[in-house]
Parts: sequence; C-alpha cells; structure tokens
Amino acid sequence: MTPRDRERYSRQIVFSGIGEAGQRKLLESHAVVVGCGALGSFQAAALARAGVGRITILDRDLIEPSNLQRQWLFDEADAEAALPKAAAAERALRRINSGIEVSGIVADLTASNVEELLAGAQVILDGTDNFEARYLINDYAVREGIPWIYGGAVGSYGITMPVVPGRGACFRCMYPEPPSGVQPTCETAGVLGSITAAIAALQVADALKLLCGTTFPPLVTTLDVWNGGVRQIGQPPPDPDCRTCGRREFPGLRGEGRAPISLCGRNAVQIHERSRPLDLRRLREALASLGEVRCNEFGLRFFCSPYELTVFPDGRAIVKGTTDVGVARSLYAKYIGA
Repeated sequence: MTPRDRERYSRQIVFSGIGEAGQRKLLESHAVVVGCGALGSFQAAALARAGVGRITILDRDLIEPSNLQRQWLFDEADAEAALPKAAAAERALRRINSGIEVSGIVADLTASNVEELLAGAQVILDGTDNFEARYLINDYAVREGIPWIYGGAVGSYGITMPVVPGRGACFRCMYPEPPSGVQPTCETAGVLGSITAAIAALQVADALKLLCGTTFPPLVTTLDVWNGGVRQIGQPPPDPDCRTCGRREFPGLRGEGRAPISLCGRNAVQIHERSRPLDLRRLREALASLGEVRCNEFGLRFFCSPYELTVFPDGRAIVKGTTDVGVARSLYAKYIGA
C-alpha cells in the first residue's frame, strides 16, 4: 500500500472492522456490479470510493432523463446524449478514483456470456430489475462458490440479502418461482431515491465485509423509508430440494426461461434472442427515410411513433412503447430483419 493510499483511505483504515489489512484486501479485490441503474450506480460509486481495486460494471441500457432522480453517477449531458449506463459509469468512476481499474461493459447478462462476464469476481452485487437475471447470477455464483448480494426497491420499500454459498439459503431457496400476477414497478408505483440509496448502501456494506474476510450472519433486511419500519431476520437453512444449491441443476445456466422480457419502468420489451453483429451506420442509412434516427458508436435509436427502437451493435434491441412481445418482434422484423 502506497503512502497515497494510506492517506486516501485513512478513515477506513482507522475503522477497526477494516484496518490496514482489510484495506489491502479491498485494493486487491474484484467486484462485479450487474445493472447500473438506481442500485448499481450507487454501488459502483461507493465501491470505487472505498478502494475496491477492480470494478466491472455490466448494463444493457441507455440513460434517460427519468433516471436522473435516483441514478447517482449520471447527469443531464449523459441523458441528452443517451449514453449507455455502463460506459458513462466507467467514465465517472475514473474521475472519482484514478487509482483503481474500472471496466464498463454494455451487454445483457445471459447464459451464453455469464462465464466470461462474471469471471474472476470475488463478489457480485445485484443492481438488476428482473428475476431472470437474478436466477442466472444465483446459479453461477452458487456453482462457483462466489458470494453475491441481492437487492430490490420500488416505491419506498426495499429488500436486500447476501447469498453466501454454503451458509444459509440461496436466492432460489427463497424464491423457487418468480412472483405471479401483476407486480409493482418503478413506472406504476414510482420509486424514491432515498430507498434505492439505502438498499444499495447495505449491499455495499455486506460486499466490503465479504471482501475483507469478515464473518457475519446472513440476514434478510427490509425497510420502508416513507412509512417507517426496518426488519431483519435470519436466513433459513438451504432447501435440500432447491434446484440450485440442493440438486445442483443450475437451470439458469442452461438458459431455461429465457424470453423477451418487459423492462421495469420502461413500457418496453427487449429482444435478445439472437446475437448477430450489426453495422449501425448502414442501418441508419436504411432507416433515415422512414423516421428520425440517432446513432453513435454505442447504439442506434429509431423513432416510429408511437414506438421507439434502440438497437445495439450485437443485434439486441429494446422496443419502447409496448409490453406486447408479439408487437415488439414484429417491429424488429420489420425494421431490422427477421
């Protein structure tokens, strides 16, 4: 550890829970943040300020003005340029801490790329907005013996839980199936920046404990910053019939349940069932006579009222303005090709 590091992280070093030995471990650690929205942007900034030596940020989406109320790393210029969250986060973190390694990857985490994108992680933080991604993270983390920290927030309510393989239940033990019926989203129920910050802060605290080698009881924590109430309960023991940690089948890693999904708070469907490189400049030329097109190196945005298509170089697309998978697929085939 350099004299500069000792000065920068002096307040953590004098904290008995971390100390100089713990700070050394943090500087040598690798954390992966999956999803860089309200939770993930806070997580990434806090990890960078704490001196986690290597941070990988994975996110599939672009910044919009409605994100700025709660997504801590982004500003109006980022939203105006419709930058990918992962790219903007990498740029911001390099300004926050030039002494660490940061990698922002614009990608959708899938069964086909999870091995590559999560490789080398010592802890994984959940900043996603859907159960499919969480089951995939859980299956990979349990199989590899890597701890990860689940978190979610909507309205003024939030929940977080560390998943430490071999200690307590895994995510699939707690939620064998996704919730059924209509669920509140950030669009339908709103969300407060204070609850996302609170949940993300608890996730980061658990991540730092894990990276420093601290042993602690895994707890399920829920809180409501508007109506009041904080509750913590111990995790149940692993379910011996759990498909992930009990039977070790890892269905998420086999791509089970993979389908176009509605995105939280976006009134949109993501088409991610194919991976084929696209020449966005040629696509822009082809669409220019059909509607407004904006294009940069990260993606292309095409406006065909009442819909909006955002297309990425790997062929993935987000169709905004509908939650009907059939409509989204039809628009993709019509403008990009079957």
